[in-house]
Amino acid sequence: MREVFTGRQGFLYDMLRYHLGWIDQQGQPLDNLFPLGFQPALSLAVCRAIAGDMEPALPAAAGVELVRNFTLVHGEVQSARVESPERPSVWWVWGPAQAINAGDGLHALGRTTIMRLAQRGVPPEGVLRAVETMDRACLALCEGQYMDLDFQDQTLVTSAAYFQMVGLKSGALAGCAAELGAISAGGTARRADENESRFREFGKGLGTAWQITLDVADMWGREGDGMTPSNALNKKKGLPLVHALETSSPAAKRQLANIYVKRVLEAEDLSRLVNLLDESGSRRFAEDTARELAEEAVGHLKDCGLPAEAMAELSGMAEWVLEGGG
Repeated sequence: MREVFTGRQGFLYDMLRYHLGWIDQQGQPLDNLFPLGFQPALSLAVCRAIAGDMEPALPAAAGVELVRNFTLVHGEVQSARVESPERPSVWWVWGPAQAINAGDGLHALGRTTIMRLAQRGVPPEGVLRAVETMDRACLALCEGQYMDLDFQDQTLVTSAAYFQMVGLKSGALAGCAAELGAISAGGTARRADENESRFREFGKGLGTAWQITLDVADMWGREGDGMTPSNALNKKKGLPLVHALETSSPAAKRQLANIYVKRVLEAEDLSRLVNLLDESGSRRFAEDTARELAEEAVGHLKDCGLPAEAMAELSGMAEWVLEGGG
């Protein structure tokens, strides 16, 4: 990723470096090391599972990570989130207009980075297929983001609509990441070509399970500590809430509707909301659903001809997702 920024100077690239945690607001270098995201890790893991080496997929993984960060920058503007997990949001520091510009820059860099697969032995037709795969995924995740934002203004969201949304918003990029890993390995392993769609479905399933795991963390806290973050205040419709609205008693549904009909949610609303979700068994339902999706995702690879060690590593990715990895 740092190679992509070599020779790129100016305010735009300073904003991008800031968002990625490489420099502070004054442009001074930082030594922060952040965990590898789930989606780029998926590209590397798939490539290594097929070809025995993750090196060919480095441009793909870097491109996926840059595109993932494009969605984060724009998402912070859309949700008016003041802070990202590590630092004040780009929009909070430089304004929403410049943040949109920064997000667009990350998208463009991600796309051009994938073209560097040609330097890793991927033939031109493979590079073109990789770029098309990324473009399709970006379009799908924008569709999903539209649905997610639209859900905030709806009192009732069906589980079918939720799964359609999350498959687009979160499943598309993860599916793309896994497929890019297979395309990257295709330069050194012939069997990757015929299995790319299987790896795409594997990634999509894991991406959907990953988002549901985040839905649970957003309501109960990553450590089960009852901490409820800003997504609830923004009226995000995660799977636990969707399940409760569909299956709770009429009285509980009325209470949930009364909470979400408010223009602005208060802190005390959140405590009552969590209690209602606990009473409906919605957390257990979401966790069980995430596990089922992860297991189904791994099942897409059973006929790919991967060695047992490679299958074990990819199955480990599924467990990592369920534990909140990435």
